[in-house]
Amino acid sequence: MPCKGGHWLRNMGPETTGLRATFPAMSQEKKSSPETGSLSVVPAAERIIEVRGLRVILDADLASVYGVETRSLNQAVKRNKRRFPNDFMFRLTPEEAVETQRSRSQNVILKRGQNVKHLPLAFTEHGAIMAASVLNSARAAEMSVFVVRAFVRLRDHAR
Repeated sequence: MPCKGGHWLRNMGPETTGLRATFPAMSQEKKSSPETGSLSVVPAAERIIEVRGLRVILDADLASVYGVETRSLNQAVKRNKRRFPNDFMFRLTPEEAVETQRSRSQNVILKRGQNVKHLPLAFTEHGAIMAASVLNSARAAEMSVFVVRAFVRLRDHAR
């Protein structure tokens, strides 16, 4: 859906949907322990964006949710390419990547040498679930339920 300036990227966050779906997320630095069981809660709707008319979550965000490095997620996807048809996952174009970066940060002007080095992968709801299945991570299996719920809430809210 075109946005201001003819761009086709739209943030599906709570400010645009009136929805606040959440799921536990874990950063690489702060992991939960069995003793505390504490996980920080991150709004899922803020991580889901619209690109090419599809609701997607980018590889870095999905990797963060699943508790793996982006590099590990991308390697698993590459090893299992057959499981990710174009309606499950696609690579952003350079223009989409720059627009995504601009929409997600307050610094709109990219400084010299700050161009997008690797074009991110965008996962649809089905692609996010398939990614959990190809990762050898108990956390990915556990968190895939929360990712699905976030997509479902956004879909239900749109009706």
